[in-house]
Formats: sequence, C-alpha cells, structure tokens
Amino acid sequence: MRPLLLMLSLALLLPGPAAAQLVQLEMCAPGQRNTADKTCIVDGDTLWLHGENIRLKDFDTPEPQTNICGGEAEKALAARASARLLELLNGNAWTIERYGLERGGRGRRALATIRIDGRDVGDILIKEGLARRWPDGDEWWCRL
Repeated sequence: MRPLLLMLSLALLLPGPAAAQLVQLEMCAPGQRNTADKTCIVDGDTLWLHGENIRLKDFDTPEPQTNICGGEAEKALAARASARLLELLNGNAWTIERYGLERGGRGRRALATIRIDGRDVGDILIKEGLARRWPDGDEWWCRL
C-alpha cells in the first residue's frame, strides 16, 4: 500500500501533461490577492490556476499595465491577447504540461505549455498576430 501511495504522490508532483482542464476562467482583477483557489488570466501569457502562478513558455504578449515600449497601442494589443487566451481556454478542452519554475523573472512562477487539440496556445496567438516567439522573437508592438 505504501509504495502505491508514494508513486501516486510523486506522479502529482512531477512535470508532465495533465488531463484536460474543465475550469471556467475569468480575467484577474487588478490587485486581486492570491488565494489557494485563485484561478484567472493575468495577461496573454500568464495565469493563476488554483493558486499557482503560471507563465506560459516559448511566447510573449504585450504588457497590459506597463506599456513598456508601445504606449496605448501596446496596451490595446495586450487586452486583445488576454481576451483571446480567455476565449481559447474557456471555449475548448485543454491540457497543461509543466516544466518546473521560471529562472529569474518575477517571483516563483511555474513554466508550462497549454495545448488545445495538441496545439500550443502560444502558436495560436502568434499566428493570429497577438504574440511573438520568446525569447528571440521581434517585439514588433514597440513600433505600433
């Protein structure tokens, strides 16, 4: 019995694909506190899932609050990318694959890929002109 319990515990902790998610997401409210059940979209490449801060890997979207380089046009594009991620995740079954913790960056965020029908949501957002490849993609929204 103990070896089985240990294997199940380890399976829950190891990175890898998870079963299709049946979570209804919403946009995070500015300044919303983290709780054990916080589940919401921060922006086009970051979300909270049951209290876990997750950074989606291999793509980047504009920043909605800071408009780092593109001013109001960047903020508008960020809102569109965030809304599209919300639409994709709420309108489809999806899986998440975790890759450990982000190095550097802001706090301790888990790195993950979310897939819909086997397709990375980052690839969908890039194809739709709402994101760029990370880390080597052109930050084209700085020139809007």
